[in-house]
Amino acid sequence: MPTPAKRIVTCPTCGGESVYAPENPYRPFCSERCKNVDFGAWATESYRVPAPPTSADESRDESAPPH
Repeated sequence: MPTPAKRIVTCPTCGGESVYAPENPYRPFCSERCKNVDFGAWATESYRVPAPPTSADESRDESAPPH
């Protein structure tokens, strides 16, 4: 059985090449560093999806104490 060709993808963090295969535990990232940078961006809420306010957001704002 022939060995399948390794799939090379672009690392979402640094833009470098990354092997997308089981031997790369950080896939789709090229390294642990790039994976942690991405995780940190999610953890600090740097990545956001815009959405219009909902009625739940409005009621939460009304119950919040003034600044």
